Amino acid sequence: MAAKIPVTVITGFLGSGKTTLIRHLLENNQGLRIGVLVNEFGELGIDGELLKSCQIWPEDGDGSDSIFELTNGCLCCTVQEEFLPTMQKLLQRRDSIDCILIETSGLALPKPLIKAFRWHEIRSRATVDAIITLVDCAAVAAGRFASNPEAVAAQREADDSLEHETPLEELFKDQLACADLVIMNKTDLVDEATKANVETLVKEELPRAVKIVDSCEGKLDPSLLLGFNAAVEDNLDSRPTHHDTEEEHDHDEEVTSTHLILERAYEPNKLLGSLRSLTQEQDIYRIKGFVAVPNKSMRLVLQGVGSRFDQFYDRPWQVDENRQTTLVLIGKDLDAAAIKNQLVNL
Repeated sequence: MAAKIPVTVITGFLGSGKTTLIRHLLENNQGLRIGVLVNEFGELGIDGELLKSCQIWPEDGDGSDSIFELTNGCLCCTVQEEFLPTMQKLLQRRDSIDCILIETSGLALPKPLIKAFRWHEIRSRATVDAIITLVDCAAVAAGRFASNPEAVAAQREADDSLEHETPLEELFKDQLACADLVIMNKTDLVDEATKANVETLVKEELPRAVKIVDSCEGKLDPSLLLGFNAAVEDNLDSRPTHHDTEEEHDHDEEVTSTHLILERAYEPNKLLGSLRSLTQEQDIYRIKGFVAVPNKSMRLVLQGVGSRFDQFYDRPWQVDENRQTTLVLIGKDLDAAAIKNQLVNL
């Protein structure tokens, strides 16, 4: 019987750097033929398109059919309907794939996905090599998940029956509880004292000994991320989470996404100014997309976490490609009409 194909699950909150990490893995594949399954929260696939511009195969082929996208939902809620048939397609290519990476949505719980690897349709052909959880060091330091941990601790001590955790804080902790490796990402954005404080917070949420490594832009040696042989699906009991007793997981219904396809180009600085303004007006967690820039032959990739933005040109526009600007915004109670109005009239 052929060996099971190893699957690495990459999880972490919105904007933690999952796609950037996978891009680095694909571009430095060390001869490995890597299949990728990308799950996005929203109808417009940005991450999958971004990954397709990487060199996947080390030799023959261009890897164009090695990346599968699941949009408009989280895998933890649509495992049977969405994940299973897509995973089966990847497993049919067992002879031409050495390993698989799964990038979960930033709002997904890892555990329901891992349980699917116990199903007979998958169990004999694939195993979860490891769960890797990315932590946006700067976002955690800024209080994204618990704005005042000391005050929360004091309240709990005074009355342990009170529920002080937000759904996002629970999600953050559940992603950590399942990890085989934690990557403290974007450490270049904080000082050493702040990084140490975040690492202490992270360690408090780990139910067992888990290695923590620092990263800037996901530039880590692939050998550090692959080859754990953890068979995670067989030891889920050692990864206790907030939602273990729930039959189904409901996301915070106030968290929504809106996407825009704009048939126009933008001056990057002007667009960034407008997006930063929107993050002040609305509770926006994540912005990502591709921007057409006037008189520029290359596509601009734009990524934002809160009011912090990164941008780079990833590839030239194709001859037959429509040079349009596509953006996805994810946040709480978003006013899609106001967002569109501001950007259309910019």
